Amino acid sequence: MRVLALLLLALAGCASPPAKNSTAARQEAAIEANRKGEAYVRHGELESAARSYREALRLSQSLEDADGIAANAINLSIVRQRQGRFNEARESLNAVLDQPNLRFSSVRLTEVSLRHALLDLDQNRFAAAADWVGRAAQHCGERCPMSSTIDNVRAQLALQAGRVEEAAAAARSAQRASEATGERSEMANALRLLGIAALRAGDFSAARPHLEQALAIDREIGAPRKIALDLLSLGRAAALAGEGEAARAFYARALAVSQADRDDAGAAEARAMLDASTGK
Repeated sequence: MRVLALLLLALAGCASPPAKNSTAARQEAAIEANRKGEAYVRHGELESAARSYREALRLSQSLEDADGIAANAINLSIVRQRQGRFNEARESLNAVLDQPNLRFSSVRLTEVSLRHALLDLDQNRFAAAADWVGRAAQHCGERCPMSSTIDNVRAQLALQAGRVEEAAAAARSAQRASEATGERSEMANALRLLGIAALRAGDFSAARPHLEQALAIDREIGAPRKIALDLLSLGRAAALAGEGEAARAFYARALAVSQADRDDAGAAEARAMLDASTGK
């Protein structure tokens, strides 16, 4: 009996505390991996960000967490696009599109369609991009909470195709929609696109107010890549107005922002424009 009692005491002493629910633990791990991915993006460590988002995606898939799958697939796609790895950017979105048995929200399906559109737009595949924008609109429905985003992508498509008036109309529609929803990021995008459309039309005086407003919002929300785009466009407006020194100052500021953000592509574009403005 004494041996049995000692054995029971030993077992009691070795007992572990109740394990945390496995689902909750995996959800927390997915959230933490996502947070790490965001931090890596902020520091310009894109490959580390991709690894973190891929892990968050894997954990979400193991739980059939549809919203988590979509969010992390989209984030992974954005990182791969920034790296210029377009095939991988598209493949990451298959985690949503190749899962017909999971129910994804209309908003997530809209976001995935817009991601495809932006990838095609970045590669000058305008017809394919337009098709994905159409799919996004279908997913979103009549009372679409992402109408400002859809209209901004339509404006980008029209600009790329040289349809300046159509681009301005789409950007104005996005501006109205973002005013109604309070979407500051999309408001800045709409203002920037209105400014660029005015530049394409040769009206630098009309472009400046839009671009200055976009810059103010992008600073407010902390969007370095968009700040650099605003500065480059303001530089173009200054150049059109014959203000060479002001243009060079804007390009130099855009270069400094992109370098600080570790955005190699943005820095290369700013440097090229700065060099061209100085005759190099």
